[in-house]
Amino acid sequence: MATTTDEGQQRDYVLGKAIHLASVAALGGFLFGFDTAVINGAVNAMREDFQMGSALTGFVVSSALLGCVLGAYLAGRLAERIGRIRVMVLASVLFTASAVGSGLAFGAWDMILWRVLGGVGVGAASVIAPAYIAEISPASIRGRLGSLQQLAIVTGIFVALLSDYFIATVAGGSAEPLWGATAWRWMFLTEVVPAISYGVLALTIPESPRYLVARGRVEEAKEVLGRVMLKGISERIAEIKRTVRQEARASLSDLTSDAGKVLPIVWIGIALSVFQQFVGINVIFYYSSTLWQAVGFTEEDALTQTVITSVTNIVVTLIAISLIDKIGRRRLLLIGSAGMFVSLGVMAWIFATATKVANDAGEMEPVLGDTQGLVALVAANAFVVFFGMSWGPGVWVLLGEMFNNRIRATALGIAAAAQWLANFAISTSFPVMADLGLGFAYGFYTLCALLSFFFVLRWVPETKGRELEDMD
Repeated sequence: MATTTDEGQQRDYVLGKAIHLASVAALGGFLFGFDTAVINGAVNAMREDFQMGSALTGFVVSSALLGCVLGAYLAGRLAERIGRIRVMVLASVLFTASAVGSGLAFGAWDMILWRVLGGVGVGAASVIAPAYIAEISPASIRGRLGSLQQLAIVTGIFVALLSDYFIATVAGGSAEPLWGATAWRWMFLTEVVPAISYGVLALTIPESPRYLVARGRVEEAKEVLGRVMLKGISERIAEIKRTVRQEARASLSDLTSDAGKVLPIVWIGIALSVFQQFVGINVIFYYSSTLWQAVGFTEEDALTQTVITSVTNIVVTLIAISLIDKIGRRRLLLIGSAGMFVSLGVMAWIFATATKVANDAGEMEPVLGDTQGLVALVAANAFVVFFGMSWGPGVWVLLGEMFNNRIRATALGIAAAAQWLANFAISTSFPVMADLGLGFAYGFYTLCALLSFFFVLRWVPETKGRELEDMD
């Protein structure tokens, strides 16, 4: 029976199969979110066990991001050599090893090693998922399918935080013993299940048709496209052949012009990645339980607020999925930048004007009253709403589709590596910036949100509805 789109036109694609392939690839995003957020509930207990100061704590939390930079950079080039599916399986192995190693770590430097290893897997998944989804998706629904990556990321964050909450509640605290080990160690060990599942499921989906054409395996590419498309397969193969070089492998030199300058589109991708992190979103997910405890919430209440925030992120990502192919990528980013600027500004003002009292160590910390606490909580969730419905999914969709076939995997790897470097800088600096004052920290993120608005307005291209073969 014929099916129709929202516009009433007959579909020329198999929606169920497209969603299936994109969803399996997006499981890398789930692990990406889980791995980066699981440390949230473990930070304080781990800090006590390993007797770490603020600087070392910040480095342990953000050390995975160094691995992410390496994983993102290598994944794009490795995907051109061995294919997208094999890189997914490799990432699964790294996730599994990191989960076990982190749960059994002996000290801070041991933990850093395992976090870096897991970060390599996260970086690889962050490149492969959007690239694969973009390459198997029909143009008319590519934005929605590409947004599944962000949906998987925020779902992974939610499951990690919910898991942390459950384990901490059962044990009576993240530093308490549970099932023969300290509770915070189980928070890391739970990642083994989704890590193995990702590798197994990745082996059930076909290779990217663009990779197959680049390797001269045209018949296989037609078969893969035939699973998703109902017509126009031969024309699509011809277009892929036109734009994919079958002889030479992609290299960094492909990202420069004849004059030796980095292509403008590559700089735009890098800047998008940096702005996505410099608004401070991962401070919310890495440090939120610590942040809320610092301003007067109990550990249980802080973890509850963190879980609520992650649920909010899932809901607004669904909103983004419904809008991104209708109103376009640029408009979504502009709305998000404006909303983030206002909500972050409110948080900066609340923390800057809060009453400060000395803690047990003699350090001055802000304490929010009932009204201030409520306003800060609303503002924090408003920030998550505006980020989650715009810059969260929008940047991953753009990075997956804005580069032409010749440079996609390599350029996406560079842009993702820049994103993880920016993430590392923000996550590592937050404890130190927080010591200077939370108002100062959130004031910086507010400024970055404002700058992101004007950057999108001036430089970011609209890719809505365009075939990947038409990107230049």
